Formats: sequence, structure tokens, C-alpha cells
Amino acid sequence: MQLNELPVTGPWGERHLLGLETLSAEQLGTILDLADELRERTENGTRRIELLKGLAVANLFFENSTRTRTSFSLAARRLGADTVDFTASSSSLSKGETFIDTARTIEAMGVDMVICRHRTPGAPHLLADHLRSGVLNAGDGTHEHPTQGLLDIFTIRRHLGRIRGLTVALVGDIRHSRVARSNIHGLLKLGARVIVCGPPTLIPADIRRLGVEVAWNFDEILPEVDCVNLLRVQFERQRGAFFPSIAEYASLFGMNGDRIRRARKDVLVLAPGPINRGVEITPEVADGPHSVILDQVTNGLLIRMACLTLLARERKTPEAGAA
Repeated sequence: MQLNELPVTGPWGERHLLGLETLSAEQLGTILDLADELRERTENGTRRIELLKGLAVANLFFENSTRTRTSFSLAARRLGADTVDFTASSSSLSKGETFIDTARTIEAMGVDMVICRHRTPGAPHLLADHLRSGVLNAGDGTHEHPTQGLLDIFTIRRHLGRIRGLTVALVGDIRHSRVARSNIHGLLKLGARVIVCGPPTLIPADIRRLGVEVAWNFDEILPEVDCVNLLRVQFERQRGAFFPSIAEYASLFGMNGDRIRRARKDVLVLAPGPINRGVEITPEVADGPHSVILDQVTNGLLIRMACLTLLARERKTPEAGAA
């Protein structure tokens, strides 16, 4: 199958994927529908399909990653692309080369798409201004993580059949979570009700302006939610103490056996990972029937295949010009 033969049912028109904030509900639907199409054509992402044959994809990761980096590399290879993996610690950045010069050097080797993860918010946007390659944001600081938001939404839709009308709780470290922001933008545009819940110190004061509801008592909202997305406490991004102790956080905001028994009988439990067992979630729940954590990993491969495919199709159109 050729790239232009794959059916794309909705609008796209983007050369880069930098976040969900600027995408329309229709564009989000295009990605989700294409991921479903690729699921059928690749047997849930296990079979190779040569849609990106002859293209090269570079993974530029300036932060540590296991799931996202591996998922993007495998997605590109399953689509038939060549891949280049970049590691900041062993690069010329240690010799004083700039972030932009590093990216442009790799692009000059014939790279068609660049996947970027960086600790600084806006770093992928900066690359998009300087590269001809398509740029895909794999997480920029505390700003956004668009493919994680998409795979969370895709997982919910696969299990519950819809997004509109659902109530989704994002529980935990909202302040430092790029995953929370991408989920908020995507879920609200697709018609979900979103509640953010956590310690007051970990919820930004102005978060309501995004259209979400705020709660500080997990037990009060638990009976009314269809999905709970448990966000990792990001100790590495925190400066100072945001709650008295890990034990107290787990007691108030962790999903445990008692809470899962008091939740709706068909509640979905998601977690973007890596999970801190015994903090955000207990093993009983993480490995239990309500958990779709491993489904999220599988669906992440399909979502990233869909995003790479859409960016590759856009590069093939005559109107796709230089950055």
C-alpha cells in the first residue's frame, strides 16, 4: 500500500504536531480514526506496513524516556521508515553545539521527520521554525505531551465507545504534568467533562480557565467518574515540598482496592507511566480488571503510527512548503 492510498476520513493539513491546544475536534477525530484503521491493517500494530518506506525519522530526546522513545522508534519501523536515535549525553552538545545546530545537522543527513522531547516548554515549536522536516512533540517541559494525550483518549474511546458525555478525572500532580494539559485540551474538545483533583499545592490556581472543574477530595468525586487517569507525582520537577509525606498523598489520592470497590463498576483506570506503585496506584488496582495501563502502551504505538503517517502525507502534498 502506498501512503496516498490509505483512507484518511477527516481534515488534517498540519506539517507539525506540536500540541493538542491548537487542533480542532475534527482533526483529533482524524488521528483517532486513522489509528483505528492502522489497528486493523497491522493487526494491532504487530505487522509491518510500508507506508513510510524511503523516509527517515530522527528521535531527538533531550530527556530520559522509555515508553515514548521506544514506541516512536517501533512505530516508525513498523511503517517502514529508517530511524535515527539521538542521545544528548553523547552528542556534540557537550562540546558547545546549540540545540538548533544539532537538529539542523541531523536534518542535513536526509531526515524527513524529527521527534523531539525536551525539558524546556516550547522547544519543539522552536525546531518547527528552523527545520524543513516535520516536527512531532514528544513532551516539552510542563507544556504538552500530545501523543500521550491522544493515546489516553484513544484508549477510553476503544473501551467505552465514545468521549462525548463522559466524566474523566485527572488525579495527581497537575501542576507539573504536560500529560494533564494535553488530556484537558483533547477531552474537552471532544465533549467530555474533565475534573482535576489533587492537593491544592499541585493544582495551578488558574487551571479553571481551561474549562475544567477542580476538586480536592478524591472520594467525593469518585462515584461520578467514568475514567480515572492517575498522574505520576513528578518528584524530579518539584522544587520544595508540595505535601507532607508520600504516605499521606497515597492515602488521600492513591487508587487502592477500597476506592476501586466504591467506584462505578465499569470505571476505567489509566496511568501514563511510569507508575509509582503504592503512591498513585496499588498493585491490586494496577494489575486488576479495571486497569487499561498496558492497553495504553499498545495504543500508544498505533497513535504514533497515525501521527507519523499524517505528517508524512502532508510532506507529500504540493503545497507543503519550507518552514
